[in-house]
Amino acid sequence: MSSFDPLDPTPPVPATSPGDRLTRSLGDSLRTALTVIGGIVAVLWIVEAIDTVDKHRLDAWGVRPHTLVGLRGIAFAPFLHSGFTHLIGNTVPFALFGLVVLTGGIRRFVAVSVIVAVTSGAGTWLLGQSDQVHIGASGVVFGYLGYLVSRGFFERKIGQIAAGGLVALVYGGMIWGILPNQRGVSWQGHLFGLLGGVLAARLLAPPTREPAA
Repeated sequence: MSSFDPLDPTPPVPATSPGDRLTRSLGDSLRTALTVIGGIVAVLWIVEAIDTVDKHRLDAWGVRPHTLVGLRGIAFAPFLHSGFTHLIGNTVPFALFGLVVLTGGIRRFVAVSVIVAVTSGAGTWLLGQSDQVHIGASGVVFGYLGYLVSRGFFERKIGQIAAGGLVALVYGGMIWGILPNQRGVSWQGHLFGLLGGVLAARLLAPPTREPAA
């Protein structure tokens, strides 16, 4: 119940229950996550539209293994694709995995994204073929996959382990993308992206408390 002074023109503030506050907080978090992922996806599609009009000249900014100029691709390659078919194939898993990663907060999402992008790009630059240019967000997608599957083990949380198991069950078939058995597919980016996700889960896990003597 609430009371108010009838002579006071200020309307009473309705009381809110813990359930209402939790619902409002979850709603705000979901809207933030959708805004962030939607913004990134919009950038990916705008870049690909510009690249298509420019006859894919921007693709030259991808990872060029073993060359100094090719290092710039570590930052730019995730935003470049060989066409809209390539982009569509990456958009759905990127959005789904990205939304789940965002449940840990924007700072963690940014940290995970940077770690997996750098690890994927650097690994590709080291082991990729010199006559190829590697582009696409799939390295980041594999990084998110590795992070979501492994984070529960590092953080020792049953719920996250169960969620990681579900992700592995549904998307486990993606693991074949780390093998060098498909022409034109950057398996190096996939492999090091996956490893980068595991690395991110390890680096970002809270420190474990030592048992008291």
